[in-house]
Amino acid sequence: MTTPIQTQAVLLTPAAAEIVRGLLQQRELDPTYALRVYVAGQSCSGLQYGMALDNKPSETDAAFESEGLKVLVDNQSLQFMAGAKIDYIDDERGKGFLFENPNVPPACSCESGTCGSSEN
Repeated sequence: MTTPIQTQAVLLTPAAAEIVRGLLQQRELDPTYALRVYVAGQSCSGLQYGMALDNKPSETDAAFESEGLKVLVDNQSLQFMAGAKIDYIDDERGKGFLFENPNVPPACSCESGTCGSSEN
């Protein structure tokens, strides 16, 4: 059984929710499916995120609703994603999901040669 939380740790914009609903419908998935969001790794350009449609939540998952959709986040990812917003864009930047995470400082450029160091 997942642990429901009272606050929304990760918010979906209406545009992102519409795309997720379309994917659920297109794949003919039943209402037991949720959007799983997780931190997939970290690189010089910041955190890398993953998303999946999942109907097998873990006992340690945080579960909540955003824009009428079930959202699952594992406890480890939740530490890095609390307060994040997921949008869907289709503009000059491209097309896809965009994560806006207030917990992550701006990514370094790597050209400075200090990426990953503790120097300021």
